[in-house]
Amino acid sequence: MTIQTHIQPSRVRYAPDFELRGIDTQVHHLARYLEKFQAVGVVFMSHHCDYVQSYIERLKTIQIELQDQGFTLIGINANQNLEDRFEQMKNFANYYQLNFPYLWDSTRDVTESFGAKTTPMSFLIDTEGCIRYQGAIDDRPAEPAAVKQPYLRKAILELLQGQPISIAATETIGCALQWGN
Repeated sequence: MTIQTHIQPSRVRYAPDFELRGIDTQVHHLARYLEKFQAVGVVFMSHHCDYVQSYIERLKTIQIELQDQGFTLIGINANQNLEDRFEQMKNFANYYQLNFPYLWDSTRDVTESFGAKTTPMSFLIDTEGCIRYQGAIDDRPAEPAAVKQPYLRKAILELLQGQPISIAATETIGCALQWGN
C-alpha cells in the first residue's frame, strides 16, 4: 500500500508539553527534550499493530543515524487495551531493542492533545515547540525496500539544516487507537 495524499496544515500548532512515565520508570518532559535537541520526533505506537511492527527497524535506524545531529525520537503508547499496558510495553521494547524512550500516556490526554488517531502517527517538533511535520513515517508501510517518500526522515533533515519543510503533513494509515479494554 502506498501513501499518496499530502494535506496542508491549517496553521502553526504547538506540541502539548507533557510529563509521561517511560518504561525506564523515569518521568519524561517534552520541554527537557526541546532544550537538548534541535528536533524531536514523537511517534504514537502500539504493540498489536502490524504497521507499527513493520516500522520499528526504520524508526531505530532514524534514531541511530540522526541522534548525533541534534535529533531524538520518542515513542508514546496511549492504547488502553490489556495487550498495551505498561508491563507489556517493557516486553515490547526489550523484544525489539528500542533505542529511544518509550512512554505511556495512561490518561490519553497527550495523545488527544496531539490529535493522534492511528498508530503509527509521527510528529516532528522544533526547539520552539512547533509541530513542523505530522503524519506518516514514509509512503510504504509494508515495503521498506520500496520507499520513495521518507516523509519523516526528510522533514527531520530539512529542519536540522534550517530549510523549510517541503511536506508538512501527510495522511496516515495504521491501526486505530484503542480507548477501552
